[in-house]
Amino acid sequence: MVRLKNLNEIEKMKAAGRIVALTLSAIEKAVRPGVNTWELDQIAEQVIRSHGATPSFLNYGSPPFPASICASLNDEVVHGIPSKSRILKQGDIISIDVGACLDGFHGDAARTFAVGEISEENKDLIRVTEECFWKGLEQAKAGNRIGDISAAIQNHAEAHGLGVVKQLVGHGIGEHLHEDPDVPNFGREGHGPRIFEGLVIAVEPMINAGSASVRMLADHWTIATSDGRNSAHYENTFAITSNGPEITTIIDERGTSD
Repeated sequence: MVRLKNLNEIEKMKAAGRIVALTLSAIEKAVRPGVNTWELDQIAEQVIRSHGATPSFLNYGSPPFPASICASLNDEVVHGIPSKSRILKQGDIISIDVGACLDGFHGDAARTFAVGEISEENKDLIRVTEECFWKGLEQAKAGNRIGDISAAIQNHAEAHGLGVVKQLVGHGIGEHLHEDPDVPNFGREGHGPRIFEGLVIAVEPMINAGSASVRMLADHWTIATSDGRNSAHYENTFAITSNGPEITTIIDERGTSD
């Protein structure tokens, strides 16, 4: 069941989202060759807890997720588990997914970062994946349907010859990390649940350089591309307001929410 949020709840989600944005900013500064993904996880946990929040992902699900962030390298789409043995190398790309819970409400966002100088193909993959989010956001207004967001994402990715992951979707968010409705990155305009003011969702294009097909790895969390080609991920949480969508997980250069 979809539960719309009131203005007070949206303000709480802005506070949680700001912590997510600050965490991603701190991690971006630390991403470089030679750093391991466990170190990035430690940075994230310190930032989240220093602001009075708790990591949304830590011990989430079954089996319990063992870290505060998802750190997914190259052909890993999502849910990569941080480890001291996963050392970043020049030319890698890494997607970092962060969730934080503050005052009972969650924020959730992801970015894909370059490790040093990367290939033009990887630059294009990261750029188009982010563009997919913004194309979807243009359709996120009261009166439209979820399928309008989904179709905009799919159309932009496929126009660039990229694969749209279909087994994983965006989601509603609030007092629970994952709530209704599902927000696929593929779909048909004019279909799906209606978008109303007060809806808060996390939209997260997961786009592959090659085939859309994915597979689960042996750790029962990490999902990777089936063809071994790279994948990128870009996500923000936003609320539908009377003035249109308001993103809660982006900060400006002063460190304040937009």
